[in-house]
Amino acid sequence: MVSRFTTAIAVALLSTATLAPTATATTPPTTSTAAQLSTYWTPARMAAALPLDTKAARPTADGPRPGEYIPPSRSFDGIPQAGAFFWTDATGTGRTCSGSVVHSPGRDLALSAGHCLKGYAGDSPARHLAFVPQYHDGLTPLGVFPVRANGVHVAQEYYDRGEHAGAAYDFGFAVTEPNQAGDALEDVADSVQLLTGTGYAHAPVRMIGYPGGAPKPVECLSRTTRWASDDPADPGTFERIACDGFTGGTSGGPMLIPWFGGWAVIGLIGGYHTGGNTPQISYSAPFGPAVRALYEATISGAPPAGPAS
Repeated sequence: MVSRFTTAIAVALLSTATLAPTATATTPPTTSTAAQLSTYWTPARMAAALPLDTKAARPTADGPRPGEYIPPSRSFDGIPQAGAFFWTDATGTGRTCSGSVVHSPGRDLALSAGHCLKGYAGDSPARHLAFVPQYHDGLTPLGVFPVRANGVHVAQEYYDRGEHAGAAYDFGFAVTEPNQAGDALEDVADSVQLLTGTGYAHAPVRMIGYPGGAPKPVECLSRTTRWASDDPADPGTFERIACDGFTGGTSGGPMLIPWFGGWAVIGLIGGYHTGGNTPQISYSAPFGPAVRALYEATISGAPPAGPAS
């Protein structure tokens, strides 16, 4: 199945190879929050960060179907438009999820799963929450981008219903501050276009994620299909994709399609069973009106939603 997609992806890779901006020789003064976080998130701390969720290594009801081909993943150095989130939980333990840079008027927006971001709506500075585009091998080639205080936006439905009953709302946006060189996120990392309302079936799809504890991200080429939940605890209809090697930590990683010389995001690892119970099968909450509404609210500067008081 992958062989039918490889040519289209290769063309897209070649067409975008020169799109990623490079840092200039002269940079603005260091910003204190970013400088503090870049000092805090040492290579050792980032490598030791634990995934927020853990995918089981055993088959489950939502695992591969009998005889289903599972495309392999490969480890690579990543792309500027995808990266890893790092933060500390209530015990001070480092945690990690995956994400991507989405085009926005403020050039400062990162996308991830709602279950990764929901606990930090008003507490991101205290929890050292930061986004590191193209993180690999302990390196932060484009800098460390703090998430702004009150810059985490998750759908109110996700807070109200919880991660299971609200699985169809498992997505969120994080508004970042400039990195330690004073650069806006999109100015150094480029971005992907957010696509909503395009349905469940897409091909070819390039999925990228950061397995917890791994030195590099992984990517895989496959297709998404429609999956109607058979679990009443996680109701809804989701995008389903078969790709091997997407273990804990890959939640929030983007599902990308070629788009006018670049990439567009049509899903992310999350949703049904918070993205799936096995490393071979992943899911995304549907990218429909709810995603678009949250994006519009975020870029408008509306106050973020939060747990009911």
